[in-house]
Amino acid sequence: MLKNKVQKIINEVFPKIEKHYGFSKFQECTPYIELHKNIYEKYSGEPGAQGEEDKCHAEYCSVMNEISVYYPQMKSKKMIIKTLIHEYIHYLQSPTWFKRYYNMGYDYVTHPHEIEAISYEKDYKLFI
Repeated sequence: MLKNKVQKIINEVFPKIEKHYGFSKFQECTPYIELHKNIYEKYSGEPGAQGEEDKCHAEYCSVMNEISVYYPQMKSKKMIIKTLIHEYIHYLQSPTWFKRYYNMGYDYVTHPHEIEAISYEKDYKLFI
């Protein structure tokens, strides 16, 4: 999906997500949203950078309090909304426990915070 189309949907939907789920007790404000082509370009700072197969749709960084959305991965409005909900749930979760669970041996599939974030994705229907 084109960057400007993804941004338009975010502008329409994200305020509703913020209002519905409320504010995190771990951050001073709601997260900033950035759009990037892919994770390699974001972290390398090199336009057009690519790596191995890129399946990353988005990520939340608690240090920067930002959601990065990799817009070429967004295939529909439904996918954008589910992605925003998922990452917003991470904003609401304890960043200390997020890291702690990974240190305890959980992976993406078994991590309690990921399981919780995935479970909220079904709420996308509230924001269509």
